[in-house]
Amino acid sequence: MVASGAELGWLTSPVEHGWEIGQRAVNGSLLYNYYICNVEEREQDNWLRTTFIQRHPTASRVFVELRFVVRDCNSFNADSLICKETFNLYASEADADIGTAFRKGLFRKVATIAPDEISSLGEMKMNIETKVVENLSRKGFYLAFQDIGACVAIYSVRVYYKTCPATVKSLAVFPETVAGGENQALREVAGSCVSNAVSEDQPRIYCTTDGEWVVPVSQCQCRPGFEAMNDTCQECQSGFFKSSVSSEACKPCPKNTQPSGPGATSCTCKDGFYRAPEDPEIAACSGLPSAPQDLVASTAQMSIGRLQLSWRPPADTGGRSDITYAVVCERCEGRACQPCGEKVRLDPSNTDLKETRVTVSELEPHLNYTFTVEARSGVSQFSNKRATISSNLTVLLPDPPKVTAMHLVDSSSTSLSLQWSVSHRSKPVATRYELMYRKKEIANGKVTTYTVLVLEKNSVQISDLSPSTVYLFKVQALSPEGNPGSYSLEQEFSTLPQGEQSQNKSVGLLIELFFFYRRRNSHTRQGPEDTYFSSPDQLKPLKTYVDPHTYEDPNTAVLKFASEIHPSHVTKQKVIGAGEFGEVYRGILKAPGRKETAVAIKTLKPGYTEKQRQDFLGEASIMGQFSHQNIIRLEGVVTKFKHAMIVTEYMENGALDKYLKDHDGEMPSFQLVGMLRGIAAGMKYLSDMSYVHRDLAARNILVNSNLECKVSDFGLSRVLEDEPEGTYTTSGGKIPIRWTAPEAIAYRKFTSASDVWSFGIVMWEVMAFGERPYWDMSNHEVMKAINEAFRLPAPMDCPSAVYQLMLQCWLQDRSKRPRFGDIVSILDKLLKSPDSLKAIADFDPRVSIRLPSTSGSDGSPFRSVAEWLESIKMSQYSENFSIAGIVSMEQVLQMKSEDIRNIGVRLPGHLKRIAYSILGLKDQTSTLI
Repeated sequence: MVASGAELGWLTSPVEHGWEIGQRAVNGSLLYNYYICNVEEREQDNWLRTTFIQRHPTASRVFVELRFVVRDCNSFNADSLICKETFNLYASEADADIGTAFRKGLFRKVATIAPDEISSLGEMKMNIETKVVENLSRKGFYLAFQDIGACVAIYSVRVYYKTCPATVKSLAVFPETVAGGENQALREVAGSCVSNAVSEDQPRIYCTTDGEWVVPVSQCQCRPGFEAMNDTCQECQSGFFKSSVSSEACKPCPKNTQPSGPGATSCTCKDGFYRAPEDPEIAACSGLPSAPQDLVASTAQMSIGRLQLSWRPPADTGGRSDITYAVVCERCEGRACQPCGEKVRLDPSNTDLKETRVTVSELEPHLNYTFTVEARSGVSQFSNKRATISSNLTVLLPDPPKVTAMHLVDSSSTSLSLQWSVSHRSKPVATRYELMYRKKEIANGKVTTYTVLVLEKNSVQISDLSPSTVYLFKVQALSPEGNPGSYSLEQEFSTLPQGEQSQNKSVGLLIELFFFYRRRNSHTRQGPEDTYFSSPDQLKPLKTYVDPHTYEDPNTAVLKFASEIHPSHVTKQKVIGAGEFGEVYRGILKAPGRKETAVAIKTLKPGYTEKQRQDFLGEASIMGQFSHQNIIRLEGVVTKFKHAMIVTEYMENGALDKYLKDHDGEMPSFQLVGMLRGIAAGMKYLSDMSYVHRDLAARNILVNSNLECKVSDFGLSRVLEDEPEGTYTTSGGKIPIRWTAPEAIAYRKFTSASDVWSFGIVMWEVMAFGERPYWDMSNHEVMKAINEAFRLPAPMDCPSAVYQLMLQCWLQDRSKRPRFGDIVSILDKLLKSPDSLKAIADFDPRVSIRLPSTSGSDGSPFRSVAEWLESIKMSQYSENFSIAGIVSMEQVLQMKSEDIRNIGVRLPGHLKRIAYSILGLKDQTSTLI
C-alpha cells in the first residue's frame, strides 16, 4: 500500500524544530516530503510516526520501501557541525489506533537506513531502500523514523506484503496466498481441481517467502470425456473421445467405429465389428477373419498312417493379428460321419494353433476322413459365423503281413532256434515281429510270465533256457508304423535233456535283433559314471592347491600353472584401475584359433625389483590352479618379455562394493541372495582345495554383465598346512580388521573358518548395498566391540533368515561356524523358497542408522541440512531439499515419507535411508530432551 500527499497526518516529536512537511519540484512535478536538517545542533532525537496501518490477517512479514535523499555532510561549510548521514526505522504493533499517543518505548528498531548515493547541493539523486519487518501478529502497526542529526528528506514510504498470486497449476486452482515469514519459509496451500477434473489426493503447493509457487503435489486430471485446454477441462469434440482419467488429449474415434457426440468416453463399434474383451477402449474395432485358404493334405507318409495338413492364412484378418486356427477331424463310413475321437492325434494341437500346419497321425486304413480348418480371432466369440475350409480324403493303409507257420530249426539242452513264414501282398514292406514265449509248466498255480522280444527278422535263437523243458511260442507281425497283426497259433517246442547234443547238425542261425524285456517292477540304477553329470558345486575338486612358494624357483610355478601369452596378442584399451604393482587395463585378447575376448590386464610398473616381479606373478600361479565359475579365470601371463602382465577374464561391472553403492535400493533381496550364493560356491571350491583366501571382502569380488559374482584378488591368500586345524601363521603384514575373524587378528592364524567369518561381513555389505562395515569406527574400536560380543546389526530390509546366517558366521567359537558347503545349501533353500525371504529382521535406527552418524562430527546435532545429507551419503538430494524450501533441521524432523517422495526422492532404498535417518534423529532428539 502507498501513502503519499501533503496532509498525511503523521505525528512528529518534538512538534517544534522536528520533522516538517516540504515540497520540491522535480522534472516539472511538485513532490511533497517530510524533511529535517538540524545538523547544527547536538544530540538530536527527532521522530516521525505514521498513522495506524492495518495488517492483513495472514501477513506476518511486510516490506517497507523508502524513497529519500540524505545530504552529504561535506557540503556544509561550518567546521563545528555534528552531522550524520543515516537515520533509523522503527516499528510498533497495536490492536487499535492509539491516535496521537506516542511512546518511544513501544517501538522496536528495524534497521538503520544508509543511502547508497549521498546528495550534494547539485542535482538530486533519489535513494531507494527496502527493509523487512518480521513476525507481525497484531491487528496493525505503526512505522517511525528517527533522525539523530542528519539532513534527510523522505519522499515516499511504500508498505506492502508479498503474495503468491491466485493461479491454476496442473488443473488445480490455488487462491492468492500471503507469503510466510522466516519461521515458515514454505507455506503449504491446498487447492481444488477445476471443473470436470479429479485427483486422488487433494492438490497442494508451497508458497515461498518471495511470493513464488514451488513443489506442486498431486496433479489434477480431466475426467473421461474431457481434455485439458487453457487450464480448464473441456468436452471432447464430436468424433473424439477419452476413456479414462488422465492428462492425455481426446483422440479421434478409431477405425470401424460410429462417430461420437461431444464429451464421449468411448466410440461404439459399427455393425459387424467388435472389440475383444482384452482390447482397450481406444482400440479400433475388428471384423471377423475370412476362411483359411488353400487347404492341402500331404500324403507322403500316408503308408504309416500320418499326413500333414497345411493352409494359407485368411485373405482378410479383420484387422487383427491374434489369428488362431482350429482343426476338426471327422471319420466317415458310408454317409455316416462322426468325430475322430482321441485315437487320432493332431500335433501340436487341434485348437489355438498359431502355425498354418498340423500333423495328423494314428489314422486307420480304408476310412474316409474330413478335415475342417476354422480361422478364429479375439472377436470370433461375438458372432455365430464361422470362417472354415474343408478337405476330404480317404486313408488307405497297408495291413501287416500274417504269420503262417513256425518251425524248429535247431535245439539243445539250453537253446532253441526258430523260424517262421509270412504271407506278403504283391508289394512287400519292411516288417518287424513280436515274439512271446514262456514255460508251459504252472508254478504255484500261476502261469509263468511271458518274455517278449521285438525282432527285425523272421528267425531267432533263444539261449539260457532250462533243459528238458517245454516252452510255448507265438509271434505276430508289426507293420512299419507299428500296427500289430494277429498272433499266430501258440506252438510248443522243448529243449533237450542235460548233456544231449542237437540232432540237427546244421549251423545255427545267428540273428541280429533288437529286443527289450517287458518286466514288472523294473528299476533304473545310477551308474558310477553318473556322478560326473552332477552340478560342479556338488563335486569335490580332484586336486589340492599347491603353494607356489614351495618351488625353489618361483618362475617354475608360473610356467606350470599359467599359460604364456605373446604380448602381440594382447591389446590395451583403457585404464580401469590401479593395483598394488601397477595399472589395470581393459583390453582385448586375440590368440590364434580363438575369437577376440575382452580381458583385464594387470601390469607391473617400471622400476620393479625381482622380488616384486615374483610376488606379482605369484598371484597368477595361484589363480592358474583354479577352475570354477565363481572364481576369476586366468587367461594367461606375459613373462618372457620386459613388461610382465597378468591377463584375466573381464568383469564388466567391476568391484561388488562399488556396484552395490551405485545401485543402492534397486535390487530385491532375492537377487542379492543369488549373488551371495555365487560367492559362497566359489569359496566352497577354494576350501575344498584346502585353500584360505584371507582377504574376502566385497571389494575383492568382481561382477560381470550377468551379475555373476566371482572371487578375486589372491594377493594375501595362502595354503593350509597339513596340521589338524589347517592354519597358516603369518609373521607381520597388514590384516583387514573389519573383515577378519577375532582369532586371526589375535593369533594370526587363518583357516577356512576365518574365511567364513569374512563371508558373513560380505553378506552384510551386500544386504547394506556396499555400506562400510562398522561405519566410522576405528580399527581399535572394532576389535574392542567384537571382543565385547558386539555384532553388526541387520541392514535395512534384510531378510531375517539371511541375518541369522550372518550371526552363525560370526560365532566366537570357530568350530561352530557353518562350513561353506553348509552355507551354499542354506542359500539354495532360501532361493528355492522365495517366501522365506519375506520375514524381515528387526531394524534399530539408533544403531543401524549410523550412516555413519546421527549427529555431527563433534556429537552435536547437525548444523545444516547439507551436513546431515552428506553424513548419510545422500548429498545428491541437497538441491531437492533446497528447492522444496527444506532449509533447517527442524523442518527435516517434520518430514514424512510422502514429503520425501514429493521432493523427488524416488529410489526405494534412498527413500528408506532418508526416512530411517530422520527416525533416528527424532529418537536422538527426544533422548536429549
